[in-house]
Amino acid sequence: MTKAFKILVVLGLFLLSNCKIAVKGNDGKDGVDGASAEKTSNLKKEVLPFFIDSATVKKHLYTLASDDMEGRKSGTKGIEKAAQYIENEYKKIGLTTFNGLDSYRQTFNFTPRRSKEEITSANIIGVLEGKSKKDEYVLISAHYDHLGIRKKEGELDSIYNGANDDASGVAGVLALAEYFKKVGNERTIVFAAFTAEEMGLVGSSHFGKGIDASKFVAGINLEMIGKIPSFGPNTAWLTGFERSDFGKIIQKNLEGTGYQLFPDPYKKFNLFFRSDNASLARLGVPSHTFSTTPIDVDKDYHKASDEVESLNMTVITQTIQAVAKGTASIINGKDTPTRVVLEE
Repeated sequence: MTKAFKILVVLGLFLLSNCKIAVKGNDGKDGVDGASAEKTSNLKKEVLPFFIDSATVKKHLYTLASDDMEGRKSGTKGIEKAAQYIENEYKKIGLTTFNGLDSYRQTFNFTPRRSKEEITSANIIGVLEGKSKKDEYVLISAHYDHLGIRKKEGELDSIYNGANDDASGVAGVLALAEYFKKVGNERTIVFAAFTAEEMGLVGSSHFGKGIDASKFVAGINLEMIGKIPSFGPNTAWLTGFERSDFGKIIQKNLEGTGYQLFPDPYKKFNLFFRSDNASLARLGVPSHTFSTTPIDVDKDYHKASDEVESLNMTVITQTIQAVAKGTASIINGKDTPTRVVLEE
């Protein structure tokens, strides 16, 4: 063995012993900054493969958070455009209608707490019927409304696009509907884009009044999934983690993927009761919200600056994939979460 060859062998062994693996979505090219999660390699650790189309997710997000949607406030022309977009996507995917409705719309009237003017709006609901357990339901949801147009002194931008809150979640619902349509599902999945969440969980509350909660085995709600969490890349957090074993089931299913789920670290914000999961949880359904946003320091929350450019497409795509993989055993009837505990 020559001296030069020995040097190359030693150098190669040194590089192998210090290698790292980058986990990213389609090279991060669809994401702002294309942020990659770098983790020290463990040869036995599986890297979550990309089976959610980031280009499609990006299309949903950019459409729903565009200025053309005018901030998607319930009762406006902007949210009507968003509703039509979601309906068209449901139709393309091949979802059926819910519970005797003659369309994807569950239309109703309500009067907001801060107004005396009655509003007509609609939840947009589609269904994938299950195979062996079609009478057991799993809800996958997000709210498609936001704050509309608000003119404030000193602000040049008056459109509150709500890209993270919650166009990101709706993009996830649509992507998951397309995914489960392809791979199949034993339990029936109900996909819901709720209206008027920003006005007090109005849409999801209306939905809850018309269902038999005993038939719903889980609620999977997506809210603000577009930013890197305080726990770091390849992570998300779940509201109400301790209130059922839903979160533990997800954690088990994600073992070895390089993606981790943590309990909600922001207990003082009472987030479990501030998103649409609460409407089903109050009926006993183990319904929880997935999020990635560090809400305590997020400078764009309920601001006009909540635009697509502030989000990371890689984070969104990875989170949707983690939700798909983490909830698969529930959707396929192998796991049934314990009913939710509301008392502290």
